[in-house]
Amino acid sequence: MTTPTESGPAPATASSPEPGYGGRLLAAGAASLADHVARLGPVPYRGRPAQLVDELRAAGLTGRGGAGFPMWRKLAAALGPDTSGGQAWSGPASVVANAAESEPESAKDAWLLTHAPHLVLDGLALVAEAVSAADAYVYVKPGPGAESAGRALAERRAARVDRRPAEVRLAPPGVFVAGEASAAAAVVDGGAAKPFPQFVPLAAPAPRGAGRQGRSRRSLVVCNAETLAHLALLARHGAAWFRERGTVDEPGTMLVTVGGAVVSPGLVEVPIGATLAEVVGLAGGAAERPGAIRVGGYGGSWLSADRTPDVPLSRAGLSAWDAAPGPGLVHVLPARACGLAETARLAGYLAAQSAGQCGPCRAGLPELAAAAGQLAGGGLTGSWARQAAEVAELVDGRGACRHPDGAARLVRSALRVFAADLHAHAAGRCAGSGS
Repeated sequence: MTTPTESGPAPATASSPEPGYGGRLLAAGAASLADHVARLGPVPYRGRPAQLVDELRAAGLTGRGGAGFPMWRKLAAALGPDTSGGQAWSGPASVVANAAESEPESAKDAWLLTHAPHLVLDGLALVAEAVSAADAYVYVKPGPGAESAGRALAERRAARVDRRPAEVRLAPPGVFVAGEASAAAAVVDGGAAKPFPQFVPLAAPAPRGAGRQGRSRRSLVVCNAETLAHLALLARHGAAWFRERGTVDEPGTMLVTVGGAVVSPGLVEVPIGATLAEVVGLAGGAAERPGAIRVGGYGGSWLSADRTPDVPLSRAGLSAWDAAPGPGLVHVLPARACGLAETARLAGYLAAQSAGQCGPCRAGLPELAAAAGQLAGGGLTGSWARQAAEVAELVDGRGACRHPDGAARLVRSALRVFAADLHAHAAGRCAGSGS
């Protein structure tokens, strides 16, 4: 049975979604550098910059932090000329392992840093070599993960493992937007943990006279901790090995934090494309009759539990449901629970956690949260449902970062999945999430 630990839920130990499947990342833990090297060997440096890009392109590794951006493109952007204004880089890149994990339900990056820190740091070292980085950083909130990363970095410095030794930069705890890649870049660059505007390419420096004040003119390559761990194994075993799991278009495995009404909440590893039923099964199955499943975190989407058990956990498989895996989060809501009330709680949290940099966050999200609260309370349901839909449409894609988009997606999915309960609330009762 999976049991919680101080560093988050432990890996679930259940039957695999594929016959004979064994976890990759969850099986790669090592308590020390010596143990890590004994099991996997030294960092497989390529000997020259850029060589890793072609290997990543062949493997098809995409980011596991939520955006799903192709890893090879990220490195190629850091190596090539600036396309935002034809200006050259001011100097070598900085590379960042983003393990801030500001999604409250997520446990994967904390698990990696506490149980397999050298796997993440190997990936960071390889990226640093690939882009000829001047600096390397681990961006993580205070706690066991940061402490473990610090110990691992000290081991590596003593053994002179890293050609570009990394430093820890602390993320502010309890700040939702601090986990965004551009917020990590801002902290590394000496600023506050607030995202850059989404229209400013992260891999490119801001042109003179444009963009964010104080923005560095160097390239900043920010990679999720899980992405780097996959990269470290891929570099050892090759693209063909990496593609043995997952789908043709989305190869590899992914870590998923499964929570809510399941028997054994915790961390599981599945091939991309495993069905939602298989993912929930790895956490022991539903603890009671499920009503809905939220995929992708607080800013994710609700799916009806009885209509979507065979939906693949992949970007392609979830796109028809206006959903995505996000940073690997699956939450089961019991049928007896009120999905509208849960949506109102999450919308309120997201409104309070904005960076306050733009109109959609300052005005739109509070209005969206108020509409969700009214729907949960049952007041003038039809009118508030229309208002919630209109505000979601207004804020989606118009924020300085992607934070408003997640809140809009969450509320839109609630209006769709909990439509029957909307009518029940209008009549002064609650039908739960499984109606």
